[in-house]
Amino acid sequence: MPTDIPQLADVRQVSDGWIKKYILVYTMPDGSAYEYESASRKGIDAYRAELEAHARGERAAADAVCIVGQTPDGKLLLIREFRYPLNSWCIAFPAGLVDDGEDLTACVDRELREETGYALRADLGAAALEPLPQAGFSSTGLTDETVHVVFAQVEKVADAQPEPSELIEPFLLAIEDVPRFLAENTTPIGTRAQLVLEAFARRH
Repeated sequence: MPTDIPQLADVRQVSDGWIKKYILVYTMPDGSAYEYESASRKGIDAYRAELEAHARGERAAADAVCIVGQTPDGKLLLIREFRYPLNSWCIAFPAGLVDDGEDLTACVDRELREETGYALRADLGAAALEPLPQAGFSSTGLTDETVHVVFAQVEKVADAQPEPSELIEPFLLAIEDVPRFLAENTTPIGTRAQLVLEAFARRH
């Protein structure tokens, strides 16, 4: 990798709230200053520490999970969720934020139960969950959010219990129907769901 790269000089918070806006000030290789807008859920001290850790090559912890659930009869568990920034329903896999101190398995099981009424299969134990090796970044041009994609074996256990503001409709999709679904779907779709479904489609 190139060694002559921009150096972080300052981090300024310009708005507060659940999502915060920042101005990142960089010193460019030619000595000029460059400002870049970004967004994060983290406070300024935690965000600055994270940026410095990235520069050292340290792996980021997951802010959220995305759950590619599969039922015992081989169907994929997806959701239609009303997404306020889009003013529209959106196709996605169940997902949610990791609580402070919560491990990956607990987070996955909690989010499944809340959003869909499904849970990790109890008969499989630890084998019910297969996470990717590391969390990935949602949108590197906008935010520091990291999402850990996990493949999970799931079963229906109860009714869903979403938050009042969460409008979520879980549905099952047979793997053999994925190519048709992708070809016919007209609802906005999250990139992670699109890529994972495309991978399933190309296996058949």
